[in-house]
Amino acid sequence: MRMTMDGEFRLQNYLARIGYHGPLHADLATLKALQLAHLDAIPFETLDPLLRRPVKLDLASVQAKLVDGRRGGYCYEHNLLLQAAVAAIGFEVTGLAGRVRWMSPPDSPLGAKTHMLLKVDLADGVYLADAGFGACLLDAPLLLKADIEQTTAMGTYRLTQSDELLWLNAKREGGWRTLYVFDLQPQLQSDYELGNWFTSTNPAIPLTTRLIMERLSGRRRYRLVDRTLSTEARDGEVVSERTLASAAELADAMSDTFRVTPPVPAEVIFDKIGG
Repeated sequence: MRMTMDGEFRLQNYLARIGYHGPLHADLATLKALQLAHLDAIPFETLDPLLRRPVKLDLASVQAKLVDGRRGGYCYEHNLLLQAAVAAIGFEVTGLAGRVRWMSPPDSPLGAKTHMLLKVDLADGVYLADAGFGACLLDAPLLLKADIEQTTAMGTYRLTQSDELLWLNAKREGGWRTLYVFDLQPQLQSDYELGNWFTSTNPAIPLTTRLIMERLSGRRRYRLVDRTLSTEARDGEVVSERTLASAAELADAMSDTFRVTPPVPAEVIFDKIGG
């Protein structure tokens, strides 16, 4: 995806949305800063799939929701937006797809490609950039190189390779845990449209049955799963956790912690998540 600053993508609006005022060079420092600012300003959230509202992936709709509106989104929306932004700046970026493994037993077969991620080619190497994996948001791009531990402010990660597949793993207290598996096959918009339809409508997918929100800010990971609100430090260490007891508490969490204005009253959402 290659777009200019004055084309379909409104780069300055995006930069204002994420509060970024730094350099705009096609280098690792800019990519790191953009990804971190994006994750702070725009949360991962699954309100539309939960409420059976359509998730639209055309760039105008993604910008209207995530940039112009006080909303977040899930992987396709976040990474299509980030892809458009870095392409507008001049990065060489390619959209890829992954098979989610976060909740899968280690010996279970691989599932469908239902996650979007980005490959960014820089002068000093090739990097994985991902602003939309809601179970474990990545706070920095990772060098696309297998069998080395990569440390960020919020975690420790490692890529391993088996045949032509790359496995992205995060270090946790009990050992390494796989986020997703992917290859380097470029994806078309139609590939994402199909995956988006499946993940946003299938009743067997957690995104359609659970409220999930996540935001990274100030070396803290804030996560809401249904009514459980938690704060994590590095490598998933839980530093606080509580259960939201009312729609009013849910409304406060959405507004203050995740900076989201929901499309329906908080009471409607609270009823859906077991209130």
